Amino acid sequence: HKMTTGLNLAGKLAFVAGVADSRGYGWAICKHLADAGAKVVVGTWPPALKAFAKRLARKDGFGADQVTPSGRRFEIAQVFPLDVSYSTTSEIPSSLLNDRHYTGFPPFDIESVAKEVHRTVGPVDILVHAVANSPCPSASLLAVSRRDYLATSSSSSYSFVACAQHFGPLMSPGGSMLCLTYAAGQGAVPGYGGGLSSAKAQLEADTRTLAWECGRRWGI
Repeated sequence: HKMTTGLNLAGKLAFVAGVADSRGYGWAICKHLADAGAKVVVGTWPPALKAFAKRLARKDGFGADQVTPSGRRFEIAQVFPLDVSYSTTSEIPSSLLNDRHYTGFPPFDIESVAKEVHRTVGPVDILVHAVANSPCPSASLLAVSRRDYLATSSSSSYSFVACAQHFGPLMSPGGSMLCLTYAAGQGAVPGYGGGLSSAKAQLEADTRTLAWECGRRWGI
């Protein structure tokens, strides 16, 4: 399988964190990875997973959105519940486990999902972090509370560090980890609020350091 760029990912396994519909960057990345021949599995926020999986299971799936640039219909091989706000099960508050939006799922923290992906579909070759979230995305930086600022950084930037910590040792040597940034990480973009601009700057800095550390430790 070769997409228009000539990229050939046949035999590779890609895990994309942050896919819950056919509108976001994560979905578009899945489409192009599949077009290049990769097997694609995703991590989906538990409250959105049932509706997403139900739509995928329909005969027509996501319709035209599920057709790759080369004209093929692509499939997502498996959907894993994933909440990147939690690195391990010990971080998940008991109140959340009793929330109706989270009940009925296997462990959805990053460490548990990394192990489950490795156990059920094998070592990941390509990890894509397509996650950005804030409790108050339209709030100006002057209006963001410390709590909301830290929550934004936790889910939007530290989560990539946690993915590296837990997926890294289980990935194929020579594999790749990618994340998505935005111009607001390097300059002022009015309206991109809630601390998201700061989170993108953190993400860029962390990615440079992770490239150095993960390359030397795991060859990725």
